[in-house]
Amino acid sequence: MDDTIIVKDGWLYIGFFLVLTAAGFFIGHGYYLSIPSALVLAFLVWFFRNPERQVPAVESVISPADGTVIKIEKNNKYEHFLGKDAVCVSIFMSVFNVHVNRFPVNGIVVDKQYHPGKFHVASVDKASEFNEQTALFLSDDKGRKLVVVQIAGSVARRIVCRVEQGTKMTAGTRYGMIKLGSRLDVYVERDRSINVKIGDKVRAGETILAV
Repeated sequence: MDDTIIVKDGWLYIGFFLVLTAAGFFIGHGYYLSIPSALVLAFLVWFFRNPERQVPAVESVISPADGTVIKIEKNNKYEHFLGKDAVCVSIFMSVFNVHVNRFPVNGIVVDKQYHPGKFHVASVDKASEFNEQTALFLSDDKGRKLVVVQIAGSVARRIVCRVEQGTKMTAGTRYGMIKLGSRLDVYVERDRSINVKIGDKVRAGETILAV
């Protein structure tokens, strides 16, 4: 994932509305076109922003997404990889959050799995089960395992995940994004201590989720 101030995935959308906004100045009563287009353009520039982050120099699980913690619960969905009673931390990303996702640990991508699905509102429980999603199975430098799942929402229908099996990770490095509101679930082994609570605001690459 690029480290430019605006992610490259956004330039197609930004360019389209930039042209519409400019065109409005050259036609009669063009403000009917240029004003709405300019508002959408401003939103897109804000949505596709890609700020730098200060990654903590600790061996822990760092949040891979900006947003609000909406659920923390035991979950055996990935029991074959994490063992019984793994803990899932769900982060909801509204359209106002930065949507660039970052690696939560140093290590390696053991596997990557894509699952097509529906587009329920990302904040509801059934989104984790039925929505379109991409899961990364990760192993950190000490062999501890976790799973990070990008989940599309009712508006966000485009998951970007630019890593493959065997990719070496550095905590805080950008690896993808979900466009226009979505959810990200982080599953950690049961012996991890969770460092956040429901309702907490977290920042990708900075907030410690678990130790």
